[in-house]
Amino acid sequence: MRRAVCPGSFDPITNGHLDIIGRASKLYDVVHVAVMINQSKKGLFTVDERIELIREVTADFGNVQVESFHGLLVDFCKQRDIPAIVKGLRAVSDFDYELQMAQMNNGLSGVETLFVPTNPTYSFLSSSLVKEVATWGGDVAHLLPPTVHEALVKRLGEK
Repeated sequence: MRRAVCPGSFDPITNGHLDIIGRASKLYDVVHVAVMINQSKKGLFTVDERIELIREVTADFGNVQVESFHGLLVDFCKQRDIPAIVKGLRAVSDFDYELQMAQMNNGLSGVETLFVPTNPTYSFLSSSLVKEVATWGGDVAHLLPPTVHEALVKRLGEK
């Protein structure tokens, strides 16, 4: 069985993330979406909320498993016998950082990293940018799956 992981914080998951996960799901039998837990950062959504949103918007793929992790991604991969990490690249600046991570991960464990160029429609998109624009009342509905957009609007309305 061919397995890969798509890691990230996904706070919240965007259409750009969904595009990469969907493309990976066509290449691998099982795609694990690993939601990163960063104790030092307060996310807009809890890890459990992010997992639920991701499960909801990836359900149609049929081969995506979503769970959280903290620590080294290569340990997550070892524990689940995952030989590949799939990462989307938006720009050359992403490549510089991701190449170093890929080389470190490979050196630590032999896990390979597959870089997938982002669909040009989403080349500027990040969760941070979506949250910032939405906080100031900008329309981000076209950048998120509908259920994620609803959750974002509701959460920001609570603040």
